[in-house]
Amino acid sequence: MAYYESVLVFRQDLTEPQVKEKAAKYADIIKELGGEVKSTEFWGLKNLAYIIRKNRKAHYVMFNVELAGDKIAEFERRARIDEDVIRFLNVRVHALSTTPSIMMKKNNEEVE
Repeated sequence: MAYYESVLVFRQDLTEPQVKEKAAKYADIIKELGGEVKSTEFWGLKNLAYIIRKNRKAHYVMFNVELAGDKIAEFERRARIDEDVIRFLNVRVHALSTTPSIMMKKNNEEVE
């Protein structure tokens, strides 16, 4: 099994509950493929650097995933088919981080 950090970028017109529902759907897909979701982070609605499919903003969700290398292609295929996902990125890492990501730390600093 390999470790991956997977970021899914969802359309701006989805509500937060819909994004959480979609994230749960992708967590179920990972489990169906024989993997395990170690952690999930919701980064919220962020501005995009450029317009993607008429979207100026998007909802970001990051998964820390343990999944077989040959199964990641199927996960990407399903993300590519979903019209609510405007971008995705899967990066293989040597070990999964146990601390919150830099984006979560940045969000917490903005709140305080």
